Amino acid sequence: MSKSAPNSVSGDVRCRQCRRAGQKLFLKGDRCYSKKCAIEKRPYAPGQHGNTGRPAKITDYGAQLREKQKMRQMYRVLEGPFRSYVAEATRRHGVTGENLLQLLEMRLDNVVYRLGFASSRAQARQIVNHGHILVNGKPVDIPSYQTRPGETITIVEESRKIPVIQAAMASSARIPEWLLADHNQFTGKVVAAPKRDQVDSDVQEQIIIEFYSR
Repeated sequence: MSKSAPNSVSGDVRCRQCRRAGQKLFLKGDRCYSKKCAIEKRPYAPGQHGNTGRPAKITDYGAQLREKQKMRQMYRVLEGPFRSYVAEATRRHGVTGENLLQLLEMRLDNVVYRLGFASSRAQARQIVNHGHILVNGKPVDIPSYQTRPGETITIVEESRKIPVIQAAMASSARIPEWLLADHNQFTGKVVAAPKRDQVDSDVQEQIIIEFYSR
């Protein structure tokens, strides 16, 4: 299991994804909060027809497809696994769209990001992949691992001085109510499954369910 620090990844494609979605998807960590954010400088879709000044016409199908792509990009999930999440959300009791959002939020890479141990979900995925995370004291290097209420997430002791982890904790945003973080101890806890009003992801999850229900 590699203990190397996560490598940085070029973000031009990610910036285009935000501009295409028409909003920040927070794919590049701290840059998304700065004046360097591409959508701040160019708040229109990429491509030669992006800056026409006229809103593009979009069908119901197009809106559903765009929202689905936005959620996939935000949580960094490929189409196959995403379909599996939709199927599982449909099987569960409750509102299917909220179930889907809850499944994505409780992925280990997202929890690491939400706890402030990484500045983006992409960085959180690398941190998990490289073996820097313990769940209930045991190493877990699978980003899609589904966390459960009561589980404790800890940074491996020899990984605590990695610069990207230190920087993320120093500048992390507010920790959501369904999580508890202790950055002094490099640990966090899943207190409960998140409710819809505890998730700040700006997505319309229900129209995504409609897309897959066609």
